[in-house]
Amino acid sequence: MTEVEILFEEKQFLGHNRFSALIRTVFTVFCFLGYYWSENPKPVQVAFIEIGSYPMDFFSKSGTVFFILGISILVLSAGLMYLLNLQVQVTNENVELKGFWTARRIRVPLRGIVSVRKSRYKRNIWRRTAYNLHSKGVIRFYTSGEDFVELTDKQGFVFRIGSYRADQLFQILNTEINKKS
Repeated sequence: MTEVEILFEEKQFLGHNRFSALIRTVFTVFCFLGYYWSENPKPVQVAFIEIGSYPMDFFSKSGTVFFILGISILVLSAGLMYLLNLQVQVTNENVELKGFWTARRIRVPLRGIVSVRKSRYKRNIWRRTAYNLHSKGVIRFYTSGEDFVELTDKQGFVFRIGSYRADQLFQILNTEINKKS
């Protein structure tokens, strides 16, 4: 029996996704602006708009709530930098994809892979994370990054794996598949 050797391993974390980070940043800025506005309730007139006085005079601790909420979002964002979303592992037998949110592991045997190609995503900040997302005939795995490797197996399934190190992943998969055929 042959020993299983790990040829490539990559971990991708949830906090690195640009779309999610942008949303968390917008909410944090909103909370801190709400805090500032509650602490300085005077009306403000800018050249093109007028911002009235703070409307919640009856609730004196609203600024504290906004401040605590903003800090909480920042702490959550820092924690997400260490929360694993996707782990890609290539051995001499399989490509194994493990996700944090599910116990389901996806194994694609290298003997069943017909073709491998490397490509680049279109420039888009709105790309959300995906784990085992079946859409338009492609099974997607993505956390962040600009490049992906696309595998096609004998049954016609297409796996698109987003990666920071797509060049290295492509080279290792190409080498291993050529050995198997």
